[in-house]
Amino acid sequence: MNRAREMFVDVAAPCVVALLFLTGWEWIVRAQNIPPYILPGPILIAQTLWTDGPSLMNSLWVTLRTTLAALASATVLGLALAVALAQSRLIERSLYPYLVILQVTPIVSIAPLIIIWVNDVFLSLLVCAWLVAFFPIVANTTLGLNSIDRGHGDLFRLYRASRWQRLMHLRLPTALPYFLAGVRISGGLALIGAVVAEFVAGSGGAESGLAFRILEAGYRLQIPRLFAALLLLSLAGILIHAVLGFITRRILRGWHESAVSDGR
Repeated sequence: MNRAREMFVDVAAPCVVALLFLTGWEWIVRAQNIPPYILPGPILIAQTLWTDGPSLMNSLWVTLRTTLAALASATVLGLALAVALAQSRLIERSLYPYLVILQVTPIVSIAPLIIIWVNDVFLSLLVCAWLVAFFPIVANTTLGLNSIDRGHGDLFRLYRASRWQRLMHLRLPTALPYFLAGVRISGGLALIGAVVAEFVAGSGGAESGLAFRILEAGYRLQIPRLFAALLLLSLAGILIHAVLGFITRRILRGWHESAVSDGR
């Protein structure tokens, strides 16, 4: 009963806040007679989303294809690189500063170079999104691999466990929550990276992503369509976060403190 009540509150509370916000937004637009090319109301945005939904959904799928491909490649390569960094202090000290440099360099500044160097639109967008998404996975997983319990480490050394056995049975299980947290962070960052890369590329046509539709709507002062595209992007980001959160809870449920209910 308590669990059902918690789930109801988790859904109802954000919905009430959203309803109050949208009602206030619509009231202000109507009361102040704000033109739709400056600020459309939620009702007009919903109508635009209904009429322009098919074309916007096709563009959203193009963006999501890049996002999911970048997230998948960042997950695999980030995990492999984190394992390599955790196995050798020399490798970590040699490579980690360059990973930090890639992370702190704005993707907007290097995306034009990537698009020029990579002679394929999809691959260039994928590389840009991957560069944004892979660092949290590497950083979190490396931290997890280096955060083993000292007593457990002594026990494995006492029983003369090999490096492979310590990795598979001690370090990777310890790093799993850190790795999953990194993947959840990278899910949203991959979407941001894909959108930024599409902004820079500015490629139109049938295979254009949702970012190009936003630019196109802005140039034509189709602000309701712009807001509809932004809404789709937000919903896509929420869905990615929710799915990754569900997967995380299913994997960690029953054995890790972060996935065990505290009874609040």
